[in-house]
Amino acid sequence: MNGPPAAGTDISLARRRDVIDALRRGTVPQAGLGLFAVGLERFEAALDDDLATIARGGSAFHALRGEYGSGKTFFARWLAERAKRHGLAVSEVQISETETPLHRLETVYRRLCERLTTATHPPSALRAVVDSWFYALEEEVLDGGEVDEDDEDALAEAVDVLLERRLADVARTTPAFSAALRGYRRAVAAGDGASAEALIAWLGGQRSVAASAKRAAGVRGDLDHFAALGFLQGLLTVLRDCGHPGLLLVLDEVETLQRVRSDVREKSLNALRQLLDEIDAGRFPGLFLVITGTPAFYDGQQGAQRLAPLAQRLATDFTTDPRFDSPRAVQLRLPGFDLASLGELGRKVRDLYAGAARHPERLTERADDVYLDQLARAVTGSLGGKVGVAPRLYLRKLVADILDRVDEFADFDPRAHYALTVHTGELTETERNAAASAADVALDLDP
Repeated sequence: MNGPPAAGTDISLARRRDVIDALRRGTVPQAGLGLFAVGLERFEAALDDDLATIARGGSAFHALRGEYGSGKTFFARWLAERAKRHGLAVSEVQISETETPLHRLETVYRRLCERLTTATHPPSALRAVVDSWFYALEEEVLDGGEVDEDDEDALAEAVDVLLERRLADVARTTPAFSAALRGYRRAVAAGDGASAEALIAWLGGQRSVAASAKRAAGVRGDLDHFAALGFLQGLLTVLRDCGHPGLLLVLDEVETLQRVRSDVREKSLNALRQLLDEIDAGRFPGLFLVITGTPAFYDGQQGAQRLAPLAQRLATDFTTDPRFDSPRAVQLRLPGFDLASLGELGRKVRDLYAGAARHPERLTERADDVYLDQLARAVTGSLGGKVGVAPRLYLRKLVADILDRVDEFADFDPRAHYALTVHTGELTETERNAAASAADVALDLDP
């Protein structure tokens, strides 16, 4: 019999419960992924070097490559947690044909701002970041000793001068960004909350902003595709000046480009190529861009291969044994799970659960390592033997059907009282496609 876990006892009860609650719902937790990550250790050193590069004012890019269920979203959120520990802001944007088409960069920028988060502020953190920036500018002006903090007019003028100096590079191509920031500051100082909110919304790329607020700030129209990169450049400057050395931007599910009209696909691939070229040219110091996609997107003629310059930038040799994949390559291949790693995942989650359980000894006795491996084989079998798509369902069954019951009921023994059933309604589309049958699958777990 295994004893209760000794390691990780410093993990807070709230943090454990947040992770377990998400797994019980069958979703990827928003935080705490490092507590039960499996197989990502090989990437840690290289990615931490990338984060250090960002902190020094550089930029970085990686393309995550993996089949559905290989853990791309998990990896991206795990990386986001590491980025926040380094002080970066983070935004995860899901690319879709209707909601966030990649060929319209103004829409991507708008979603970026809507989902912008930091270690201390949930989405959208845009206004908190801008307020922090103005506070930092004021402190810098006052530290110079040339302005009396009681002279509000002189302070405001000095901050405007410093603002223009900070955003000089941005203003050359996108003067509306600094104009909107000045207008926002004036609205806040005047107590005009409505105008301040409207200008923050406009800075975040929102449409249908009150014309009066834009007119007062001296800006016109809505953000377009070409100005979006200028606004991103401005946002990176604001982040850096208020203590965030950079931004991790995740563009998730870029493989959806394969399903759009050919003309839209061409524009989207070119937009991605343009973004990578701008990063290489040094336009976005502090930007860590990560895209995720399936092998078909990177290798197929309906994906990146359709645009030769983009394919060249993403090219990575995967002909060698996956054991020797470089964690510093442009593309990072996620191998997905096998039965051994799925069992290891179950043990990590069981031990995490036990740290917040009423009866941890009972959990480790009745949901022992052997049982977790058997459950992994059974869940995988219900999905046509495809281990790669099993982790979400496996963890949901483990938490909701096994661990909850063992902890709650003294006489519950999963080997005697539980038979795995998998209903079509609880599966994702990918899991349904993998399932060997839509009928319930019984699990025989005789000791």
